[in-house]
Amino acid sequence: MSKFTIEGGTPLKGKVKVGGAKNSGFKLMIAALLSDEPTTLHNISDIRDVAVMREIIENLGGKVLVNGDHALRVEPKRITKFEVPTELANKSRASSMLMGPLLARFGKAILPLPGGDKIGARPLDRHLTGIEQMGASFDQVRNVLTVKASSGLAGSSYSFVKNTHTGTDTLILAAVLAEGMTVLKNAAAEPEVEDLINLLNLMGAKIKRTAPRTIEIQGVNRLHGIDYTVMPDRNEAGTFACMALATKGDIVIENVRSYDLTAFLKKLDEIGAKYEIIDTDSFVNENLRVYYGGSLKAANVVTNPHPGFMTDWQAVWTTLMTQAEGESIIHETIFENRFNYIPFLVEMGAKIELFNPKVDEPEGFYNFNWEDNKPEYFHAAKVIGSSVLSAIKSTVPDIRAGATLTIAALSAEGTSTIDGIEHIERGYEDFEKRLASLGAKIRKVD
Repeated sequence: MSKFTIEGGTPLKGKVKVGGAKNSGFKLMIAALLSDEPTTLHNISDIRDVAVMREIIENLGGKVLVNGDHALRVEPKRITKFEVPTELANKSRASSMLMGPLLARFGKAILPLPGGDKIGARPLDRHLTGIEQMGASFDQVRNVLTVKASSGLAGSSYSFVKNTHTGTDTLILAAVLAEGMTVLKNAAAEPEVEDLINLLNLMGAKIKRTAPRTIEIQGVNRLHGIDYTVMPDRNEAGTFACMALATKGDIVIENVRSYDLTAFLKKLDEIGAKYEIIDTDSFVNENLRVYYGGSLKAANVVTNPHPGFMTDWQAVWTTLMTQAEGESIIHETIFENRFNYIPFLVEMGAKIELFNPKVDEPEGFYNFNWEDNKPEYFHAAKVIGSSVLSAIKSTVPDIRAGATLTIAALSAEGTSTIDGIEHIERGYEDFEKRLASLGAKIRKVD
């Protein structure tokens, strides 16, 4: 096990490059399994979620080869298995997305219920109902799911009850080789979903978004391999921006797409943060300078599906608000239990109160399944800033909370110790090295 030791109080300055999107790279590896031909993915981050998916593909019989700097070549031709081992599925929530490729190849898939961050129930009902409507049947024994479609999948019209990013990905992956037309309504609109659609269309799929939340997929007989560049990670961009402001620094975040950050940048405007798009040589790859230009004002945030303020920015934003002047309310609507990092911030000296706002018809308002809610869960945090934070010894509960505790430690007085950094490494490549390059006094200890 490894940990970070962080001495706070140093403003971050310099340049840092955002990697390929965590929430895109590993699922594009899954999409590559829909063809027998090799697919090479560029700008793919060297993170644990990608490493786990590489293990899964190789366990199934395929090959994943390093093909240059941040590039992997996925060779699926020799896949012979349709069962994902439990020990690998437990390391990632992505295993459910393997349903489509495995059903297309074998008419059967055996998938242990996926693991990943413990930030909510992550229900599979929205995936399975759609797959069932396409002609599959499924059976669950303990924590293992068996899905069958011996006659193949057929297109259908399916409307998601609530927004689901992973569910939309799963049904797209299932529909591209299904017979006939599939129409997905109330489908997710996240940029990472578009990245998947772009890849598949270049591979020969016929997918188009006919409305902001309607996707039509005409099934095809086969797909071919391609070279493809993974989109930049907007989660990382938000994390580094919050770090720059919380430490009163000045950094340039390279390889971003500002149109993916619209909701985040609007909030920077609201709090009085300084930023500018610089050195732009194309609409695809931009550089974002974020710098502290004076005291920050508190601002309320409600997390929502894209194009709203994304839930993965919630934790780092909450930490930034501890350094802003005034009272801010952060209302989490996507996951039912995503404030497990708050006690650590309170221990460091932050003034935060968890509560449940009054909401009319919460079953429809919240994106999680209301039956998964519990009395001990809180859905909003009131932050009163600014606070002087003190060093802490803590253990990371999930990826975004890990980034949050790192921001807090960088802003705090004294030296903090953060254990459980394997969660951080699931989503951030060489996190401590990149922070050190910005002047952070951070060290990884094994």
